[in-house]
Amino acid sequence: MEGNILLINLILWPFAAAVICYLSGWKKVPYGTEGSTETEGEALKRKNFRNILVIASIALEIMLYVFAIISSEKNGYTLHIDKICGLGLNLYFGGFRTVYAGVALLMWSMTALFSREYFTHYRNRNRYYFFFLMTLGATLGVFMSGDLYTAFVFFEIMSFTSYTWVAHDEKPGAMKAAGTYLAVAVIGGLVMLMGIMMLYFKLGTVMINEICAAATTVFEKGEDTGYMFAAGICILFGFGAKAGMFPLHIWLPKAHPVAPAPASALLSGILTKSGIYGVLILCFEIFRGNESWGILILVLGVITMFTGAVLAVFSVDLKRTLACSSMSQIGFILTGCAVSVLLKEEASLSGAGTVLYMVNHSLFKLVLFMCAGAVYMKLHKLDLNDIRGFGRKNNFLKVMFAIGALGIMGVPLFSGYISKTLIHEGIVEYAHELTGGAHTAIKAVEYLFLLSGGMTIGYMLKLFIAVFVEKPNTNSESKSAKKHGHTDTGEHHVDFNKKWNVSLLSKIALAIPAAVIVVCGVITPIYIDHLSVYMSDITHSPEIEHLEIFSLENLKGFAISLTIGLLVYLFIRKCLMKEVDGRRVYVDRWPKALDLEELIYRPVLLKALPGLFAGIFRCLIRLTEILWKGMLTLFAGIFKGLIRLTEILWNGMLTLGKGIGYAASFFGEAVIYSVKKLFFKDLVENRRSPMMEKLYAKFDAGDRTLRLIESTISYSIIWLLLGLIGTILFLILY
Repeated sequence: MEGNILLINLILWPFAAAVICYLSGWKKVPYGTEGSTETEGEALKRKNFRNILVIASIALEIMLYVFAIISSEKNGYTLHIDKICGLGLNLYFGGFRTVYAGVALLMWSMTALFSREYFTHYRNRNRYYFFFLMTLGATLGVFMSGDLYTAFVFFEIMSFTSYTWVAHDEKPGAMKAAGTYLAVAVIGGLVMLMGIMMLYFKLGTVMINEICAAATTVFEKGEDTGYMFAAGICILFGFGAKAGMFPLHIWLPKAHPVAPAPASALLSGILTKSGIYGVLILCFEIFRGNESWGILILVLGVITMFTGAVLAVFSVDLKRTLACSSMSQIGFILTGCAVSVLLKEEASLSGAGTVLYMVNHSLFKLVLFMCAGAVYMKLHKLDLNDIRGFGRKNNFLKVMFAIGALGIMGVPLFSGYISKTLIHEGIVEYAHELTGGAHTAIKAVEYLFLLSGGMTIGYMLKLFIAVFVEKPNTNSESKSAKKHGHTDTGEHHVDFNKKWNVSLLSKIALAIPAAVIVVCGVITPIYIDHLSVYMSDITHSPEIEHLEIFSLENLKGFAISLTIGLLVYLFIRKCLMKEVDGRRVYVDRWPKALDLEELIYRPVLLKALPGLFAGIFRCLIRLTEILWKGMLTLFAGIFKGLIRLTEILWNGMLTLGKGIGYAASFFGEAVIYSVKKLFFKDLVENRRSPMMEKLYAKFDAGDRTLRLIESTISYSIIWLLLGLIGTILFLILY
């Protein structure tokens, strides 16, 4: 019962805190608005009180989290909430979920501290903090979900609440990027739900701790494997879209530059990992050991890894470069997932490396995006030519950015080196198991892995040197660069030669995750076996028995990447910079051929598909028109035929009746004529007695009456009926 209350509070408290904090900072007519009665001091007190409530709310959530860990049982907490969202909600707290819930709380607490200074001159702060806390609750719900349906419910809440981060500035660029983000999230969510329903129909469950055994049974029987793959691909579409997997990565390079820096840190550091969490479930629970699935994820992972690195090399925007870097790092993680699937029961190294890489990347992007935010707070610019040399005199920011950069580069003694090395070891291990063409293909994957790592070093060197080493452009040089069309620089309004600092809260927000990166780089090799066991609830991998993390072979891999990175940076200096008035400026040569949104998705979705559907609709209308006219013509023909047939039958009946009437009339006339001739003529002519005269008159009147009767249609019908009655009697008696 205690565990149930803790789980409910961990999920629901951020939602409740969002409402409380919003109401605390809400004012019907705030200061600075026409008609406001609020003074500047009252407005400042209201905003400070709201900021304190936000930080206190997250602190309380951390206390609940710590208490849940202390009081948790060996197998963690489980909770089923029935009669909610149809199938009910299932929550689980333990193992991997515990780790990533902690990572999420660390990131939210640090960005909350940093937001205090960052949003000083921003509008819509109250709205931002409301959705800031709402997204925290939804994200924890995703990572603590006990089944795929619960993960989907919180996943969709998270997508809608984080949409406001991207659209926060409400400028045209922000609104377009937010539209792209929301479109990818909604389409991905709907496709994912379809896959979950397909999986539920086939396996009878979507509980994460049950689907592994159920899926294994299906694959062992060899039945409906195609159906399972279809369901898996649908689920992968939804989770991969949020993770930034190629070709669904289109929102990443556009959302991060326009979103506030704290939001960018969360989007890159934690929300993409909610997508990776779903991919982990697919790889380690449903398709574990399935070679075809492993190859699919490997191909997508390598393309994502390499494409993101290429985009980052060519970018000249600080936050866009970091966004493309996130895409590339997601590719590294997907590659680790794929290798773990292919290695089956021997995936201890790659499995541990994959999960560790997720944690490391969250920390790296937390530090790097907040450093970018610190630059933006002073300059309100992100182009490398505009911010060039701005951090030369800011030693604190320089050290913080350097730690994040060294970590993401995979430099030894930093945590990024360990996770990259573990995944690389997994690739090498799998290559040893193969021969022929398969071995060559995996060796090519290894080379692309090292090449992408080298490009990571290259573009991170570009960022660090541009912002913290190079001398700043003067106003005249900036104008010259603008004149030559290289960048939109303009004049700087901040003295680059003046030392500047961020606030104490912002320093704390940067220093804590940077310290964690350094500490993890030192202690992780010592406790890697314990970490692998703790993560085994999601990876199902055996314990790492022995690993020489700093062996010459592993250091050789880093040396290769370092060499490639230096060559990439040389390429940037030679090919992606141009001489302008005696100074070299960065040239924006963003590869539009890799912008799938503008190249494929928008033309297809906004032009080709509407045109196709319009053509199909017009064809359907024309076909309906043809069918309708055909049906009308057919029914008109049938109706005319029926009328004609009725007319023919009626005329036939009239003719038959007339014939019978004529026959009867003729027979009657013959009888009367014969009677008159035989019996009455001579009597009437020779003996004109009164009695005979009357009798003759009666016969003559009867003859006239018969003629009147014969001239009516009723006479004919009577004879027709008599004929029919006679025919029926004949058939019955015969």
